[in-house]
Amino acid sequence: MNRNLWLLAICQGLFLTNNVTFMAINGLVGLALAPRGWMATLPVMGYVVGGALATGLVARTQRRFGRRGSFQIGIAVALGSALLCAQAALWQNFWLLCFATVVAGYYNANASLYRFAAAELTAPNWREKAVSLVMAGGLIGAVAGPNLAAVTRDWFAVPFAGAYLALAAVALLSMAVMSFIDFPASPLRSASAAGRSLAEIARQPVFIVAALSGALGFGVMNLLMAATPIAMQVCSLPFSDIAWVLEWHVIGMFAPGFFTGHLIRRVGVLPVMAAGLALNAGCIAVALSGVELHQFLIALFLLGVGWNFLFTGSTTLSLAAYTPEERDRAQGALNFCVFATLALSSFASGVLVTTQGWRLLNLGSLVPVALTGAALLWLARRQRARAAVA
Repeated sequence: MNRNLWLLAICQGLFLTNNVTFMAINGLVGLALAPRGWMATLPVMGYVVGGALATGLVARTQRRFGRRGSFQIGIAVALGSALLCAQAALWQNFWLLCFATVVAGYYNANASLYRFAAAELTAPNWREKAVSLVMAGGLIGAVAGPNLAAVTRDWFAVPFAGAYLALAAVALLSMAVMSFIDFPASPLRSASAAGRSLAEIARQPVFIVAALSGALGFGVMNLLMAATPIAMQVCSLPFSDIAWVLEWHVIGMFAPGFFTGHLIRRVGVLPVMAAGLALNAGCIAVALSGVELHQFLIALFLLGVGWNFLFTGSTTLSLAAYTPEERDRAQGALNFCVFATLALSSFASGVLVTTQGWRLLNLGSLVPVALTGAALLWLARRQRARAAVA
């Protein structure tokens, strides 16, 4: 646990401030500006579609400029896209807002590699704790994001235009913090040590389960989180309540980061991921029980903790699937799986909650939860069989 890890955790928190603010307001701004109600979450979808489209470019910039240089490029994109979103809100231009969030997706894809970079800043036997600690930095975003949206909502006549401008200042702060982090040099790559092809890496059971559980776990979380502000507004709950629910949701996402790494080292990665899956099921059960404020609050908090266990676990699991020479292609593929799933869940979230309602949305989320459970069970059985043979 060193200075570089703590600074990276701060950058993670500033990234999540951007992320949570986007999730809190993009659906509401989209609902106000969209030509049709079902288009409300297109700006949310644009953020993750942009991330999916940027994964290949991010992998190339990581190889070309190294960790810090590439991360700084991503933060610069965050600055420019936040200003563009503010302009779109002031002009009341829905399609410009969608374009701006697609551009912001580059930052999303780039900063999503912070968790992998954390594993490179410490000794190998501390990687789980390093990943967990940096993800715990998201607590900054848990508190700052919703409150930033609430405080800046009425800075201008157009709601939330001020929030986008505030995110530009957050990007400048992140750029300053990132400049003090010393990342290890990128591993030398030669033709004789290029590592395996992506196809070979992706055929490993451990990679398949890491990619599937990370993508579906994030997809379920995004499906329900993106719909929550709209569902709460339909239920006539004020934005202060929406901000409060989102704040506790993101606290649930990142507060466990201070101990998830210890849990993984103590009981193993698959049991921790299974616990995350059980918490997701608990979230759905609470959400189906009613639409009062306390039910939204408890459901989203459980969803956050469940996501933390699943996503920290899947990240830790994936570290065993590739060598340092293979990291860019493997991490790019993992992020692409996540962002492609997020794009689909963001679109489905807006369509389902505005046309079918909150209840059907939650029932539909049981499908990816069941698929993730089947994948974890399959890998656990394979590992037990190999251990018995050994």
